[in-house]
Amino acid sequence: MPHSPTSRARIVVVGGGNAGLSIAGRLHRAHLGDVTVIEPREQHAYAPLQSHIAGGTARASQAVRPQADVTPPGVRWLRDEVFTVDPAARRVHLVSGGHLDYDQLIVAAGLRMAWETVPGLPEAMAAPEGISNYDLALAAKASTVLRDLRRGTVVFTQPPEPASCGAAAQKPLYLACDWWRSLGVLDDIRVVLVLPDPVPFGIPDIDSELHRVLDRYGVEVRYSREVRRVDATTRTLTIGHGDDEETLAYDVLHAVPPQRAPEWIAGSGLADADDPHGFVDVDPETLQHRRYPDVWSLGDSARVATRPSGGAIRPQAKILAKNLRSALRGATPSARYDGYSVVPFTVSRGTVVFAEFDRWGHPRPTIPFWRSLSRERRSTWIADRRILPWVYWNLILRGRA
Repeated sequence: MPHSPTSRARIVVVGGGNAGLSIAGRLHRAHLGDVTVIEPREQHAYAPLQSHIAGGTARASQAVRPQADVTPPGVRWLRDEVFTVDPAARRVHLVSGGHLDYDQLIVAAGLRMAWETVPGLPEAMAAPEGISNYDLALAAKASTVLRDLRRGTVVFTQPPEPASCGAAAQKPLYLACDWWRSLGVLDDIRVVLVLPDPVPFGIPDIDSELHRVLDRYGVEVRYSREVRRVDATTRTLTIGHGDDEETLAYDVLHAVPPQRAPEWIAGSGLADADDPHGFVDVDPETLQHRRYPDVWSLGDSARVATRPSGGAIRPQAKILAKNLRSALRGATPSARYDGYSVVPFTVSRGTVVFAEFDRWGHPRPTIPFWRSLSRERRSTWIADRRILPWVYWNLILRGRA
């Protein structure tokens, strides 16, 4: 039912990360209703900076701010967690035992790091030589471990899709290799990269650049392999493909876990019954739920048929805000998301390969006439390391970019 000019929609946003705060700020600025964000964490982390922390080009303190400070002014923050959603009753049930009724629900819950799905991986991460750029504490630990290493074997792993910017697992590898090369010890360190796919990324121009970088650093790549188990006691991991298995010994293990949508999404009936990953079943172009028109989703937990990334959220938030405005007026949502996503690969401590693409894998450069951003450049390093964090804290989370 369309809302009258004098009524205010009760808009509930699940998740206070990049996607949740981006859309909350944008909706509040558009005066579309009373916006409440449900988020249990008290600290907000800028996830892309964790790769720089792990690789030694940023401090952990630069990636974190209090959730209260980054929640857009005028948006209510409810420090709680979703237990389930009843979409027929338009009600969110909370872990605390309370509930919240809504007129419009936006799911921006992200993905859950499923460390426990790989036998031995949690124990390996708790050991001194276990590190990762997908956890802030492990990224801070990685900074010291990689900085001080002078010899031995380091194994980096990348998870299979779906993953939140899964290729970001490669970034600390490149940063560490460039550091070791500057110290003259790279030849004394065996670097192994375990990839789930037969290519580094899946877009020809980007793969060409990454192949060149991997060769430059002398990285051994195990393509089309998944991590099957880890033994922290013997410091070994087993990787495989089909019936083939290989055991690798390591001195340092940089791992990124498999990832999945929060289980309450499928449990609430918001996922397609045939989706093994449990994503919110939205139209990938309008971001409106296929069965519940007052439910929307964006970010990593939305089924939008493109590679999840932080950079994909900005156009999604714009499209969702336009379509929600139309829905509140009783009109048919008409804005379309083309699947734009972006992954900046920090391939040295001063250069980046910038991958911009749509859901079909076609290049989608932000600056149409500058297609060579997919080449290794210092200018894109400045954007990735300096400009984008400022834009994130000051504009994106406020719904201004």
